[in-house]
Parts: sequence; C-alpha cells; structure tokens
Amino acid sequence: MTKTLPNDLISLVENEYHNIAGIVVQDDKETIYESYFQGYDVKDKIHIASVTKSIISILIGIAIDKGLILGVEQFVLDFYPDYKTKRGEKTIQKITIWHLLTMTAPYKYKYEPYTKVYSSDNWTKSVLDLLGGKTLSGDFKYTTIGLQVLSGVIEKASGKTVIDFATEYLFEPLDINPPKNIKIDSRDEHTSFLKDKFVSGWVIDPKGTNTAGWGLTLTTKDLAKVGQLYLNKGKWDNIQIISQEWIEKSTMVHSKWGDLTYGYLWWIMNDLDSNCFAAIGDGGNIIYVDSTRKIVVSITSRFLPRAKDRIEFIRKHIIPLIEK
Repeated sequence: MTKTLPNDLISLVENEYHNIAGIVVQDDKETIYESYFQGYDVKDKIHIASVTKSIISILIGIAIDKGLILGVEQFVLDFYPDYKTKRGEKTIQKITIWHLLTMTAPYKYKYEPYTKVYSSDNWTKSVLDLLGGKTLSGDFKYTTIGLQVLSGVIEKASGKTVIDFATEYLFEPLDINPPKNIKIDSRDEHTSFLKDKFVSGWVIDPKGTNTAGWGLTLTTKDLAKVGQLYLNKGKWDNIQIISQEWIEKSTMVHSKWGDLTYGYLWWIMNDLDSNCFAAIGDGGNIIYVDSTRKIVVSITSRFLPRAKDRIEFIRKHIIPLIEK
C-alpha cells in the first residue's frame, strides 16, 4: 500500500529541500511512499536536467541490442561520413562511443561554450567541431554539450528522431507518456524552460535533433519506472526492453573523477556494502537504485543552483524508512 512520507520528513523537505517537487520510493517493485510538494502532482512533468544523459545511455544500449550500432567501440565519425575534419586534426578520428559514454572524450575548450553551441543552427555539428584536440588521454571531462553527438548517432543509426526512437522502444513499453518536441529560440526562452514551474517537452535544436545532456521532462513516477527497469535487469512486464548485458556494463565503473566513479552516463556508488548507481541531474533530480537492497528512489526538483546533496538525503532519511 502506497503511503505519503511521514510528517516529520515532509516538514524536513519543505524547510530544507524546498525545491523538491516529488518523491517516489519503491521496495522490490512495490511503491511504498509517494509525496508531492509545491503544488506538483503525479501527472506533472519537470525538467530532469542531466538525468537526460542516462536516458540517452539507455537508448544507445537499445540501439546496440538491435544491431543498429556495432558496439561502444565503434568510432563516432562512422556516423558522420560527410564531416570534414580540420587540417592537422588527428584525435577525433579515434574517439568512440565509449569515450562519450564514460566522459573521457577530449574537447577543444576549457569551459563549455554553451552560447556558441546553442546559438548555432546545428548543435551537433558545432559540438563535432569542438571534439578532439591534442591527445586522447582518457582523462575524465564532464560535459553536457559534448553529448549532443550521441543524439546524432541515434538518429543516424536508427533512421528515426531521438524522440520517436525513445517513444517506440522505451517510453511506450514502460507506459510513459512521451513528451513533445519543444524548440527554444532565445536566451529568455531557455531561462524560462529552466526556471518556470510547469514545463513539458524535449528540447530540440534548429535541425530538430533532441538534446542529449539536458532538456527532457518526465514525471517522478516516470523516473521510478526507469530505475525499476534497471533493477529488473532490463525487463518490464516479462519483456526484455534492454539487455541484461547492457545494464551490467553501463553500471560498472569505467572512469573516475577524483573519488567519484562513472559508468555509461550513470554515477556508480559501490559503497555501504551495496551495489548502488544513480542518474543525477542539476537541482536535485535523481534516479537512485540500490540493487542489493532492491530499492528505487526517484526525486524531481525545480532548478536551484547548488542544491543540497540528494544521495545524502536518500541515505540518511529515505533508506531508514524502508529498513524499519
């Protein structure tokens, strides 16, 4: 039986985590707690920020399962045969899908040039121009704009738009109401998408390609379904949506950023005697999966710079509820 969170925890959220919109807690497939805040309800979508990256990882895995992509070691430029590399460029040719999924691809910038890319008429082409550089060092370099290349890979491999591919092979099988495309034409519209209370859609660039690093809106329950899919090793209603092999590989440690570890666009936290991984987005959006305890926690949040740590919140306040 689904219950709202205890009153003391509701008060804590409202006072100390005031940008949280919704929380869903599942214990071995059963939703046991579900609460909403700030006027949001079960049907409201919210911008999930970088959790979008983990959705793209799933779509890449499905494309590989279907043989549309040969594997993570396939070169990125295989999908862009008409792209002309700059004179003297010798690194971009070696970059694979694996490098993008693990955040180890090199780029020709120190700080992400958001304005340059998002003011262009072709975001994927703009990112390709920034991909590469002096060496393929394998160093971790977190990026949002750089992943736009993966949206192009999905489109070129499948012959479908990203949103159509996602709808057919992920959203509809999970009974997720697919978002509609939304175009952002100005800085003000971009700010509104990030900060307005109610937004819906999946952002596209001027060529109609969906964003890969941000820009997707889903409900709190939608995120819980994605987490449950991974907990189920890719199965949903006894149908294999994505291979168990991909689930296992994408939630293994492939790269490191200081003390933090990373899989295929999923953060890995194999500590506390549990196998945990998470999709984490700016402002406090998260899909948290503890495959040892068989727990899924999804939290959606309104945009807030430097939001309080959701991993700490889940482990300190949510997990103890389940273990009582």
